[in-house]
Amino acid sequence: MFGNYRDIAAYDYELPESKIAQTPLEKRSASRLLVSDGSSIEDRYVYDLPNILEPGDLVVVNDSKVFSARLSLQRSTGGAAEVLLLEEISDRFYNALLRPSRKLVTGESLYHDGVKVVRVEKGVRDCEDGELPVVEVLSNALIDKIGEIPLPPYIKTKVDDPSRYQTIYAQNYGSAAAPTAGLHLDEEVFEGFKRRGIEVATVELMVGIDTFKPISEESIDQHKMHSERYIVAPCVWEKVKAAKRVVAIGTTVVRTLESVASSNLLEGRTDLYITPGFRFKVVDLLMTNFHTPRSSLLVLIASFYGPRWRELYSHALRDGYRFLSFGDAMLIARNDDVVW
Repeated sequence: MFGNYRDIAAYDYELPESKIAQTPLEKRSASRLLVSDGSSIEDRYVYDLPNILEPGDLVVVNDSKVFSARLSLQRSTGGAAEVLLLEEISDRFYNALLRPSRKLVTGESLYHDGVKVVRVEKGVRDCEDGELPVVEVLSNALIDKIGEIPLPPYIKTKVDDPSRYQTIYAQNYGSAAAPTAGLHLDEEVFEGFKRRGIEVATVELMVGIDTFKPISEESIDQHKMHSERYIVAPCVWEKVKAAKRVVAIGTTVVRTLESVASSNLLEGRTDLYITPGFRFKVVDLLMTNFHTPRSSLLVLIASFYGPRWRELYSHALRDGYRFLSFGDAMLIARNDDVVW
């Protein structure tokens, strides 16, 4: 491990811009899959996943759907403004990210072609530490028409087909970002699961602000997670408890299932922040993308797999794997014998 594992510097690595995938592959499951049980590293493809897993395994996916949350609007002065809707907190009222953040004031209305679209209910200057601005949506119909899927800021290339930033099983609108590990799964993979006797179950976690928020503190223990809504159906939880092994597709599934195991609540909000020393109770295998340096997602990976996560990332960088949302993936086994 590099340095003190409670320092955020221990979760830093050099990520060349050329390694960040700007567009998805034509075939979802053609993405590469780095597979490791902790003792070896194997290079495979996502379409191999059904044959890598075993009959009796339970694959769990997050079926939340990204909504058209990015709005390009105008101020009454004619200046440009951008609103990124994050989560509906009550009817028509959303937490949001605003730009230009410090200039947009409480009570100000924003427009599209002269039509009032949102009103700033609580601006940045009126928020206390840890709070997010709030806007009121004045025209849901117009939001659906003019809103864009909010791609991560590191994706600079326009995506011709916005559905490629949705999983093929996405059902319920509400996420501010896609559960990206699931972007690799296609009908071919699901047919393979069926043939092999591998059942698939769905949970829901609405991906929120922390996807966009790197850890800025020096210590990982100082970082604060914002809460996100989750739902796990009772029948799904029974399948989880009975499964031979639980395979989480993405970190959002890990946080959802481990939140239920910790709280015994099948529905609610979770701000579960998984750091080294966390004792996993549910998830045995995790399929996930390669994450940004100094992120809470990378801290979770290290907590699950152990300090040797660096070997996986070094291998992937050397061997030409594609990183981040539209990049490749890895399948890793939980390590309960981590020595930090």
